[in-house]
Amino acid sequence: MKWTYFSLYVILDIFSRYVTGWMVAHRESAALARRLLGASCTKQRITPGQLTIHADRGGSMRSKSLALLLADLGVNKTHSRPHVSNDNPYSEAQFKTLKYCPQFPQRFGCIEDARAFCREFFNYYNTEHRHSGIGLLTPATVHYGLANQVLACPFLRLTTCNRPCLKSTCSHRSATSSETRRP
Repeated sequence: MKWTYFSLYVILDIFSRYVTGWMVAHRESAALARRLLGASCTKQRITPGQLTIHADRGGSMRSKSLALLLADLGVNKTHSRPHVSNDNPYSEAQFKTLKYCPQFPQRFGCIEDARAFCREFFNYYNTEHRHSGIGLLTPATVHYGLANQVLACPFLRLTTCNRPCLKSTCSHRSATSSETRRP
């Protein structure tokens, strides 16, 4: 076999840039898209009417089975414009970050290698990658509602520490306050 291609499905929250679900598969399939979207909605506790999904115009994204699942979940859907491959700048930016990652291999040996790489990459992307479109915060910080707490603590803004920084318990804040006080 000369070439083997894998399909990467990614569900991205465009507000927080958080990847809520992903899957590497041997092929595109409506059943796989349906399974991934259903699992992601359950995991994220999406209630009917809460979500709008914007998808490309691939066959699996336009399939009747996926449309029925979206209707059952109360999810609204929109699609990219016909013949426009870059209609979703958030998704395009995320894929560029993936492809330009220094560890991205020229080839994957097998599908398990692709899945292992994506598992590590998406964990990094969600919890460590500082995104310029969301104030140099991590997607997880914004997605889980911790942005105001992190922004309130100047020492957490650009460090790799993603824990919430509460005003009353922030050791960074109290150390800064005592160091900058004048006698």
